Amino acid sequence: MTTPMRTCTRDEAIGDLRKTFESLQDDQHSICQVAAQRNLFCRGFAQWTLTELRQRYPQITRSRPRLTRQQLEDLANRWQLARQWATGEPTACDVQSKELRSQQCLGWDEWSDEDLEAFHATLCSEPIEIVPN
Repeated sequence: MTTPMRTCTRDEAIGDLRKTFESLQDDQHSICQVAAQRNLFCRGFAQWTLTELRQRYPQITRSRPRLTRQQLEDLANRWQLARQWATGEPTACDVQSKELRSQQCLGWDEWSDEDLEAFHATLCSEPIEIVPN
């Protein structure tokens, strides 16, 4: 007999993913950097070309137009960590979801329920079905 798939709300699914992300990141490595290095979730900084990455972090590149990709990713990682610290949010995904003028990404809002179900199955090792509240 097969076990029925767990159902949960979008917020509960995000909560599970958040716990996983918090276990992967630390005070030196944002989930954006970890996702890029491990090729998981959105792939973090690795999802964009260097040109796109420069466009997403104009606050960094404005005064440093000749940064290499590695230098830009390092500074973007530090920027993400600083935003987490300043806002008290647990992950960069939470920061991006709440900062209305974010140029980096939309955080959790970037993903459909189906996307989050797939990420949950991969990252939390549990298939789920997201249902309305």
